[in-house]
Amino acid sequence: MEPIIEFKNFSFKYRAQQEPSLHDINLKIYPGEIILITGPSGCGKSTIAHCINALIPCSFAGDITGSITVDGSNPSKEGVFGMSTRVGTVLQDTDGQFIGLTVAEDLAFALENDAIPHDEMHRRVREVADVVSMKDFMKHAPTELSGGQKQRVSIGGVLVDNVKILLFDEPLANLDPATGKKTIALIDEICKKKDVTAIIIEHRLEDVLYKDVDRIIVVDDGRIIADDNPDSMLCSDVLNKTGVREPLYVTAIKHAGAIIKPEDHPQHIETMNVEPYSAAVRKWFESTVLPTHKNDNPYVLETENLCFAYTEGVPVLSDINFKIRKGEMLSIVGKNGAGKSTLSSLICGFYKPSSGRILLSGSDISPLSIKERGEKIGLVMQSPNQMISKPMIREEVGLGLAVRGVPEDEINKKVDDTLRICGLYPYRNWPVSALSFGQKKRVSIASILVMDPEILILDEPTAGQDYRHYTEIMEFLKKLNKEMGLTILMITHDMHLMLEYTDRAIVLADGHMITDESPANVLTDQEVADKAYLKQTSLYDLAMKCGIDDTSEFVDRFIEFERNAQQGKTTSAGKEPSPAGGVLA
Repeated sequence: MEPIIEFKNFSFKYRAQQEPSLHDINLKIYPGEIILITGPSGCGKSTIAHCINALIPCSFAGDITGSITVDGSNPSKEGVFGMSTRVGTVLQDTDGQFIGLTVAEDLAFALENDAIPHDEMHRRVREVADVVSMKDFMKHAPTELSGGQKQRVSIGGVLVDNVKILLFDEPLANLDPATGKKTIALIDEICKKKDVTAIIIEHRLEDVLYKDVDRIIVVDDGRIIADDNPDSMLCSDVLNKTGVREPLYVTAIKHAGAIIKPEDHPQHIETMNVEPYSAAVRKWFESTVLPTHKNDNPYVLETENLCFAYTEGVPVLSDINFKIRKGEMLSIVGKNGAGKSTLSSLICGFYKPSSGRILLSGSDISPLSIKERGEKIGLVMQSPNQMISKPMIREEVGLGLAVRGVPEDEINKKVDDTLRICGLYPYRNWPVSALSFGQKKRVSIASILVMDPEILILDEPTAGQDYRHYTEIMEFLKKLNKEMGLTILMITHDMHLMLEYTDRAIVLADGHMITDESPANVLTDQEVADKAYLKQTSLYDLAMKCGIDDTSEFVDRFIEFERNAQQGKTTSAGKEPSPAGGVLA
């Protein structure tokens, strides 16, 4: 069989860079394969994708050596439009991919450009709408759709042109766990129904492996360092060495001292032969001790019967009640559209409750303006680009103080102190543009911290970040929480974050708070997971298959073990990555 995609000794260097982004890539992908490409941020994954769909060199110029063929053609010669009939690209940001005013219009867009006759156009749109299960939503506007539904329409929009290759760039980044699971199932189903080749670029390895993939390709520093089937890949140390997070159940078995073998099929915990490892896992569980953590601090934030509706009679949040102690670190989770961001907007004063109260240190905050609340409650948005408005780091961090009329000497001192806390002092006179994404994130946090808030709210603090950057930002937040006593609330879809770093999880579903529990209890409760569109942790399945009845305790002990291991790594490292990718002492 001839490959549908082939790279031969392929290298590429962006014209603005000194070093190539891709080095000597040799890769064959065959028709009908489902390929997962993973690796740390900036390793070259997206660059490979851009070469396949002709964005390189047509939109991003650079120097190419070697060759690439896609469906028998050279993408450089075909151009972006020519390749779009062969390669359907589904972007991470589905909102940025919508063209039409309705689902039907969006699905028909490519066919209209090709001047397909009306009857044929309607037939193909109906067919694709059925494949992606959107035939009942044809008249809906994009704004009326959930994140998962938007993802389905995006897939349908490229399938309608009968493409042979589907290219997904971080398809799970903005989706809740259950919707992400459905997306992977949909990709699997489409590949089987339509006989297309799928390439998935994704950090969330365990979520992609919900369904079979043929190969995992690991990229690091612009090179392909591994290309193997999932069973063999999960038995190696390649993923850990490159900063890609392996499935939690695989990590747990390795913590127990067992060596996993490919013949036991570790790709899926549901079908994996766990019997050879059960005794080691049980022994590890019994020998791991949980410390007791107790927070007796006073309550800093409370909601009492909180309700809100954008339109009268259509509640978005109903009867929300919770209490948060000073110095807690907790997560707010639930499916897309559950009301998580609305809740944070109410706390910050962007909206007023329809009824109920919000208390800060026991006092009703309804009389406080947004500015007054901002002095006590800081909100860090998902993307630092949404917050940063000044070109230089010092200017950005000191902006809030300057607006308040704080004397310059005091501003300089507070900015310097905050930059030291955030590990940014060596870069204090740098332009923001020279920083990495993770460092920009720190700048956005520093601009809030300098105002001395009591509470920090972060919206998806780790979205789209690889494991190394995820760990870097979360260890930094944990340090702020422990050393400064800062109360931290995180809105997240990341179940790993919820498990590893937060003490409690407030779970929302359809505008109601359905539980306020430890993360381990939440992710071992199938009913709660189903209601909130979460995904029951694979550690639950491992515990059950190993004969451990107390699944919640098993998860808690695993997380404590991971925390201790991570603390050891952090302590031994003691170094800060530089914007240029080197290391600062």
